Amino acid sequence: MTTESIVQTGFSQESFDEFLGARCEPAWLGMLRRDAWEVFQEMPLPDRSHEEWRRTDLRLLRLDAFGVPHAAPAEGEVPTGLLEENVELAGRVVALDSRPTVAELDSRWREQGVLFGSLDELVRESPDRLRPHFLAPIVDPKTDKFAALNAACWSGGTLLHVPRGVVIDQPLHTLSALARGGVDFGRTVVILEEGAEATLLAETASVDPTASGLHCGAIEIRVGPGARLRYVNLQNWGTGVWHFAHQRALVHADGRLQGTIAALGSRLAKVNQHVALVGRRAEAQVNGVMFTEGKQHLSYHTLQHHQAPECKSDLLYKGALQDKSHLVWRGMIRVDRDAQKTDGYQRNDNLILSETARVDSIPGLEILADDVKCTHGATSGRVDDEQIFYASVRGLTRKEAVRMVVAGFFQQVFDRITIENVRNALGDAIGRRVREVA
Repeated sequence: MTTESIVQTGFSQESFDEFLGARCEPAWLGMLRRDAWEVFQEMPLPDRSHEEWRRTDLRLLRLDAFGVPHAAPAEGEVPTGLLEENVELAGRVVALDSRPTVAELDSRWREQGVLFGSLDELVRESPDRLRPHFLAPIVDPKTDKFAALNAACWSGGTLLHVPRGVVIDQPLHTLSALARGGVDFGRTVVILEEGAEATLLAETASVDPTASGLHCGAIEIRVGPGARLRYVNLQNWGTGVWHFAHQRALVHADGRLQGTIAALGSRLAKVNQHVALVGRRAEAQVNGVMFTEGKQHLSYHTLQHHQAPECKSDLLYKGALQDKSHLVWRGMIRVDRDAQKTDGYQRNDNLILSETARVDSIPGLEILADDVKCTHGATSGRVDDEQIFYASVRGLTRKEAVRMVVAGFFQQVFDRITIENVRNALGDAIGRRVREVA
């Protein structure tokens, strides 16, 4: 099989049974997959009658044009990841068309009990260690049709399990790639036990930047008591890829999560990103960078769910739009009745670079406690022509001036990213996409 000759097998019962039969997994996992498959078969595709999907149109999606992941080994070249350049890594995992191709981990971390590699392989090697997580998943397969599809057909996934007190002082990296017409049903599971620390850099890429493809993914993160996780996710698919994902994290008492989401690629993306603070004094900082062009449609829904007292969440999303693209951000801070002394912050700013781009920015608060501090806001506006003019009279071309303005707009988010190479990679990726303001 080559990257130019992929033939999908569809989402028939026969193709699913064939997929399941080739997995060689524990019986309990097979049963969970079959239960999720039944949910997938029964649930309709979301449509615009649902509030969450009112601004996202799926009528052009032909789900039957794709299919369950192939069992045969993946073949073909995989693009180089942007986030791994000039970074000394503790380990790396690579998947092509939802099939693992590389799984590496430095021996010193393996000797300390760290599991990092292909979820497909590790669930077979350490089923008892992972069974409790699968029996109580953070992403509910019944959430929608795409969550059910991933729960049934996930493949090419990644696992990071850091034992109690282990501090990994080098980043780990994962890359998921799509060939022409391929599918990616990757599932990322991150478990940090009490006092553990790690940094995970995850990104996606397409072999052909214009080819079609389907990503239906899930990310599940558990940050244990007093644990620390830095997580970076770069969505950089080609412009023909349909991208659907549920990303959910639980942060326990005194745990800290810093999450950075960069959304640059895909034809259409619908992502639900939820962080639940479930233990006292848990903290989460969520950073978002979004850039759209052409006719891209990106829809990101965020939830900061305060379930325990004295927790803090801080969300900052910034988006820039050009051409006829459409960006949707819908955020919510939810504070449960017992989550007293909550400190929640949420902000979304958008920079519009053309007359035909559109942004929908919808912040929200849902507060049941009475001793809280919660702030939210959103802004949207066109690039300042005076800034372009003053940069131009100092010798910059108009395109260079626009790039400078865009870089300055995103700088507040970049300043929050503690890894210099990640800051530079994201800045360069956005800069290459900027064109002159219409």
